[in-house]
Amino acid sequence: MEESRNHVETLISSTDPKTLEKTLDSLLNLSKTTHGRSNLSSSSAKPLIPHLLHLLASPQNPNLLFLTLKTLRNLCAGEFSNQTSFIRSNGVDILHSALTTSVLESPPSDGPDATRIGLQLLANVVLAGEEHCRGVWKGLFPSGFADLGRVRRFEVCDPLCRVLYVCCEESEERFGELCGDRGMKIVVEIVRTASAAGFQEDWLPLLVSRICFKEQYFFQLFFELNPPDSSKNSSSVNCGDTLFTTEQAFLLKLLSEILNQQLDDILYSKGFALAVFEILKKASGAVEASARDHSGLPTGCASIDVIGYSLNILRDICSHESPKDQSISSSLGMLGGPETEASMSLCIVDSLICSGLVTLLLCSLCELEPPEIIRKSISHEENRGKVCPYLGYRRDIVAVIGNCAFRRKQVQDEIREQNGILLIMQQCVVDKDNPFLREWGIWTIRNLLEGNAENQKRVAELELQDSKLPRIFEWHILLKGDLNAVLYHPE
Repeated sequence: MEESRNHVETLISSTDPKTLEKTLDSLLNLSKTTHGRSNLSSSSAKPLIPHLLHLLASPQNPNLLFLTLKTLRNLCAGEFSNQTSFIRSNGVDILHSALTTSVLESPPSDGPDATRIGLQLLANVVLAGEEHCRGVWKGLFPSGFADLGRVRRFEVCDPLCRVLYVCCEESEERFGELCGDRGMKIVVEIVRTASAAGFQEDWLPLLVSRICFKEQYFFQLFFELNPPDSSKNSSSVNCGDTLFTTEQAFLLKLLSEILNQQLDDILYSKGFALAVFEILKKASGAVEASARDHSGLPTGCASIDVIGYSLNILRDICSHESPKDQSISSSLGMLGGPETEASMSLCIVDSLICSGLVTLLLCSLCELEPPEIIRKSISHEENRGKVCPYLGYRRDIVAVIGNCAFRRKQVQDEIREQNGILLIMQQCVVDKDNPFLREWGIWTIRNLLEGNAENQKRVAELELQDSKLPRIFEWHILLKGDLNAVLYHPE
């Protein structure tokens, strides 16, 4: 306690830069522990935070800036009195001014590190409660947050996302402002930064999940990343495509990964699903692959990546339903019960199907050249068709169709009526350009046949008529649910 008091008194009374640096270094070491922070908070009749802020507001060399920021950050780590003192001593404005003057306007080589420390300080402060969140938001929204979002470093992006998420987590008003015209520009800058520099913590996925899945702001954010006449901040693609930007492809990739990893925990809206489908239609009409591409996602071409990640998102959305869910949701509907997550999922998938998802996918699959093993066995004339724009494209289309057909008779019938059963059967082969195509093809055929006598009859007729059709499974085994009996059967 005595040591802490001496350091605080020295800091208050000294003006010599070397003495200040030495004292700050000692205070920084003491502030690394809970016990040390507690002693520093009670070691002087005069609070320490205002004096550190006064030092931060004064012209100083870079080393003094770092030491002051680090000490403030540590002191505000879980120490409520310090967090409150920071807000009530105009700490947000002083910090913003210091970062703007010393770092953002003329950044030194290590400038982003100072910005990172400043944001970590704010992240510690906002954890203290509503007063602290309100103070940080009032001081930095929107221009201050936008300035910080333009620092293209993941070390800055991660703590900035944390500050924004915590400030908006319990406040619908602040979240509404973030998704408004002024606030969305901040999110756009953050996505651009993450697209260019990456991210390491979970705060960006948490922030983007709420904006895009739960609320109705996905379409707005997606198209803000592609301003008219293209923006200087938007990356151009390297395949001659100007319809989409790499930032848009990155956003879809991020959402696809979140959905795939947390499918059972994510509540997404029908508007989100339909928006992704609209994007897929737009991208599909713009891409004309001229040469077979043996690279997977990401390919480096924005439109192709947009197609691939949109398919992945739709595949997972269309899988978010089980027979149990379907029966429960049907029962609740009959009884007039409340809408459940299962019934919402069913409604979303049916909306996609009614909007033409299956028809679009069948058309896209029909336009492709046959899989490699079939191409080798037929004439050159029959081989005509488009090539896959990326490794796994054919598989992804089949996967979405297969999930849509699961226990949905209207989809089973639609595919038969569009002469799609033979087309799907041709996908039940090994294809080096489409890993796991055979497994997804068999899954889709299984779903087309379950409970559908017309489709079972059509498959039996096709197997008798077409000698070129790969006979790699017994469909009656599929209907018994023994997928292991067919998935890895040698050809």
